[in-house]
Amino acid sequence: MALGFFALALFLFLGLDSEDGYASYATASSSSEGVEITYGSVLKLMHERSKFRLHSHDVPYGSGSGQQSVTGFPNVDDANSYWIVRPEPGTSAKQGDTIKSGTIIRLQHMRTRKWLHSHLHASPISGNLEVSCFGGESESDTGDYWRLTIEGSGKIWKQDQRIRLQHVDTGGYLHSHDKKYSRIAGGQQEVCGVREKRADNVWLAAEGAYLPITESK
Repeated sequence: MALGFFALALFLFLGLDSEDGYASYATASSSSEGVEITYGSVLKLMHERSKFRLHSHDVPYGSGSGQQSVTGFPNVDDANSYWIVRPEPGTSAKQGDTIKSGTIIRLQHMRTRKWLHSHLHASPISGNLEVSCFGGESESDTGDYWRLTIEGSGKIWKQDQRIRLQHVDTGGYLHSHDKKYSRIAGGQQEVCGVREKRADNVWLAAEGAYLPITESK
């Protein structure tokens, strides 16, 4: 596990941009607590109820939008479950800034560089709102915007806090459940959007490489 985190940190050092031309990351496991999450950090989101990780891969949906599919993945050690936390374009937020409850964020899939996305297409199994990956480095729209809210009294997003992600365009909460795929993504469970607050749409930041907080000058 430690080797895996080292490899991830090395990849980020070589592959992610920063104002100084380099980035310094602190790795964290799912047992870490209180680590503040900042823009530029790379993490896995764990579905609280099922413990599956938010996941994507270069496999399109066979129905709906036909965009890159998003699922819940049962195993911890999988490189396709890493997401880069990005700010909403046009704001003053920058890499290393902390993230307050109520903030609109974007999540970029690390392997394919596409954005966590949603729209009014029906999800394949349950018929809820489809969640996909779409776009790329220079292609992003409001379908990639998610409002982060912290459950409880916390004001700044930390690793040990329960959160919800509500899609700005559709109002759907990022959701998963025990309905699983049987073919292309066998054993993986559906991720979709639902417009009601439910116990099944709570997530936690788990494993990752966290960018240290940028100090104000």
